[in-house]
Amino acid sequence: MSIDKPGFETLQLHAGTPPDPVTGARQTPIYQNTSYVFEDADHAADLFNLQTFGFIYSRLTNPTVAALEERIAALEGGRGTTACASGHAAQVLAFFALMAPGDEIVASTRLYGGSITQLSKTFRKFDWHAHFVDFDDPAAVRAAVGPRTKALFCEALANPGGVVSDLEVLAEIAEAAGIPLVVDNTMATPYLIRPIDWGADLVIHSTTKFLSGNGTAMGGAVVDSGTFDWGRNDKFPSLSRPEEAYHGLTFWETFGDLAFTMYTHAVSLRDLGPSQSPMNAWLTLLGIETLSVRMERQCANALAVAQFLEAHPQVAWVSYAGLESSKYKALAEKYLPKGAGAVFTFGIEGGYEAGRAMVENCELLSHLANIGDTRSLVIHPASTTHRQLTPEQQVAAGAGPEVIRLSIGLETLDDILADLDQALGHARRMAAE
Repeated sequence: MSIDKPGFETLQLHAGTPPDPVTGARQTPIYQNTSYVFEDADHAADLFNLQTFGFIYSRLTNPTVAALEERIAALEGGRGTTACASGHAAQVLAFFALMAPGDEIVASTRLYGGSITQLSKTFRKFDWHAHFVDFDDPAAVRAAVGPRTKALFCEALANPGGVVSDLEVLAEIAEAAGIPLVVDNTMATPYLIRPIDWGADLVIHSTTKFLSGNGTAMGGAVVDSGTFDWGRNDKFPSLSRPEEAYHGLTFWETFGDLAFTMYTHAVSLRDLGPSQSPMNAWLTLLGIETLSVRMERQCANALAVAQFLEAHPQVAWVSYAGLESSKYKALAEKYLPKGAGAVFTFGIEGGYEAGRAMVENCELLSHLANIGDTRSLVIHPASTTHRQLTPEQQVAAGAGPEVIRLSIGLETLDDILADLDQALGHARRMAAE
């Protein structure tokens, strides 16, 4: 592309996807195949030795998936991306390159419930250990960092409750400790914030959500900033020491600012295998083409819905960073000037049973466990997405018994408000019976 610094909207349409050089097709083809013919034996050997770039087998690389990886890297301002099967797979890939048995992660208490479960339960099977800290308290974050800590982990805009992370402060803590800041940017998307611009070293996405945008394609991605010095200390031997499987090649020494991305393809995808399918990559590429338009409208709708709910007699509180009443309003203005996202929570009067009744009586809003769809979605986290957590963990994560999570879509605003109003009315009548 000849333009020196293409704008976001240009990148979301063109990055990684020039016209097909063979057919001239303008839309990226779906390379629905498993493997690729080598030019000769030397070419094959060079590919397997990582001495040249190219395609070997679709568990490692695929042209459609590679196009998606290039586009996401461009939008996030990163050096490289590894696409994979889901957001949870992306978290495994991100930490697999950093962690060894006995190592630790300092993570925010305000994460998606499935992430808390993955970090606190499943990661123990690898002998990886997560310490959960209130990231609103920088002193507590600093105090939690120990000699075995290999990363700080937070969400730029936390799911479910409209919490904005102070990325500059967290980046300073990570830098002082010589470890990367890993930021999940699923909720905000690079349209609202690019965490790398604020000091993040790795960025994670569940591409299933806003990047895809219409609930059709599972996927995840890990974006590497390319700026972290993996050789500055001895904390990251996977990247800074010889890799036996590649005849003693050292990823940091050989690939420099592409070291992490090369490792996650050549080792992590090779051995763990959570590849993204070409069809899902193509659907996500298609979804990203309208990301800026969707996010602008969804943020506007979400702010209006939050203001409506804040004044509703059946609502105890609303947690949305775009509201004047939010404790995160100043951080939202700093980090998210285009909008505070489309997902937020509110507390319904009547608690757990009222929450269940409310979601069951929505007619326009779909009751399901996803966010980032073009359609408006509703869920009661305490009985679903955060059900595996203890009551104390639910409250700490912003998913207590009275909490309702909304993901606001593109419908006519008055229709969204009308559906919420009638569902809240049902919940009030049921609570009165």
